[in-house]
Amino acid sequence: MLSNGPGNPARLELPARAAAAVAEYGVPVLAICLGHQLLALGMGARTYKLPYGHRGPNKPVVEPGSGRCYITTQNQEYAVDRASLDGPGLVPWSGSPGYGSTEGFKHERLSALAVQFHLEAGPGTRDTFWISKAFAREVERKCRGRAWRRS
Repeated sequence: MLSNGPGNPARLELPARAAAAVAEYGVPVLAICLGHQLLALGMGARTYKLPYGHRGPNKPVVEPGSGRCYITTQNQEYAVDRASLDGPGLVPWSGSPGYGSTEGFKHERLSALAVQFHLEAGPGTRDTFWISKAFAREVERKCRGRAWRRS
């Protein structure tokens, strides 16, 4: 899990490359907020600074295909450039109707899912709790039958 945190993602090149390497190795990855931005950068996408930041416990996020809307908690100054997701195999799956920013993407062949919002926020909305459950199921599926070894 790549968690949230402060900072300009463009200044974190080494963690961005490491995030992509973990996903490319085949480990399931769930990236949140800054982690979302780092995974995108590590996989070849771009980020940009939002004009005013995106903060609050009641920000809508919409899935374009289904039209489903989730109420989320957000706190960031940077976003992933949707146009830059085309080349590296990243598929956007949600966006902000207010800011037009990319709120989530997944990789077309790897077990990698990233969200800009804070699905772990509390107290607050529980609209996106299903993402945490889906990630736990993916980790369990990938790890079933594998022995964990200490090095």
